[in-house]
Amino acid sequence: MFLGPRARAEWRGGAGGGRGYRGLVPLTDRDRALLAFEAEWRRHAGAKEEAIRVELGLSPARYYQLLGRLIDTVEALEHDPMLVKRLRRVRDARDEARLGRASHAAR
Repeated sequence: MFLGPRARAEWRGGAGGGRGYRGLVPLTDRDRALLAFEAEWRRHAGAKEEAIRVELGLSPARYYQLLGRLIDTVEALEHDPMLVKRLRRVRDARDEARLGRASHAAR
């Protein structure tokens, strides 16, 4: 299911946050590892996809699925607000660009 930025904000419980994807469940070790990796991945040599496989033991597709869900949680926002807000902005801009291309193509 695709949620645009506005719908995603409402689903999170309003633009300011509210209950997220899981609703006040503590972050797991894996959740913290995903956030730490995303915050620090530029410091790793080589391609990000290879680093995901080696360091986290996940396929890149699975990593991005988990990260996408994770950044919609209040817990992730509380854990690393700057990172989560940046990731949300990047995702929302990508979604807006995709919608713009789709509506332009439909004309």
